[in-house]
Amino acid sequence: MRTGVLALAVAAAVAGCATPRGGDGWQTLIDGGKGLDNFDRLGTANWRAEPDALVADSRVGTEPTNYLATHERYKDFQLRAEFWVSDDANSGVYMRCSEVRPMTDRTCHEANIFDKRPDPSYATGAIVWLVKAPTPVPHTGGKWNTMEITAKGKQIKVVLNGVTTAETNEARDNAGVIGLQYAGGTVKFRKLQIRPL
Repeated sequence: MRTGVLALAVAAAVAGCATPRGGDGWQTLIDGGKGLDNFDRLGTANWRAEPDALVADSRVGTEPTNYLATHERYKDFQLRAEFWVSDDANSGVYMRCSEVRPMTDRTCHEANIFDKRPDPSYATGAIVWLVKAPTPVPHTGGKWNTMEITAKGKQIKVVLNGVTTAETNEARDNAGVIGLQYAGGTVKFRKLQIRPL
């Protein structure tokens, strides 16, 4: 009886928190519409939990960028994300952020998700300011996509829908939060897993 009560108490204590790391080291931060409490909200985007994903589709005011930022800081890691964006969306996965106020593509490294970026040099698939986007720019609007990022030392590699789109050995190697950006359109994340290396 006491064992059952203890198990329920432990389950209640971790409910809504990031899934503990399994034997393979992966930690689940977003699983369908669960995981919003694993992040700090920065900005005024209307991030919310829906049954199948965490979603944002508007913001208050003119603040250009809004984020969900992990509580924990990561330096070397593997990350897997599943996302859906509208054709006009502006989003990205930020990493190794040295500052979060402001949190920008200059204080972080950004794996971009922005199919219609006015200057396509650093559009979807790029690591902004480090590795330009492939030509033609990958199309992610209107469908579910996968992004895998590996960061180790000064190396960062981005794989989008099974294709390597950016790789560099000139990254900053500091630890920082992971940020999910909202800057326009509709953005959904239904899975986010990370494994520290």
